[in-house]
Amino acid sequence: MSSQVVYAIVKAGGRQEKVSVGDVVVVDKLAGEVGDEVTLAPVMLVDGDKVTASAADLAKSSVKAEIVGDEKGPKINILKFKNKTGYRKRQGHRAKLTAVKVTAIG
Repeated sequence: MSSQVVYAIVKAGGRQEKVSVGDVVVVDKLAGEVGDEVTLAPVMLVDGDKVTASAADLAKSSVKAEIVGDEKGPKINILKFKNKTGYRKRQGHRAKLTAVKVTAIG
């Protein structure tokens, strides 16, 4: 029994994500406005029973996605403390992220 599952593993923002058509994935901040189309680099492509992982075949295929919106990640608190010296430092940040919706794998 074979299932016609089409998905790709793409490299996005320093991480690898498993995506299918219609999935919404949150990646590091991408340049562009809401509604713009971006191309993600595929690392592996699965089309039914056929698995494509060679660089030559992956150069012919692409994963297209549409920018859905901008988001912010969770707040990260950084505290530094040295005993007996009175040194305390407090920092924090929230990563800027982009939500993208996969529109085509081909």
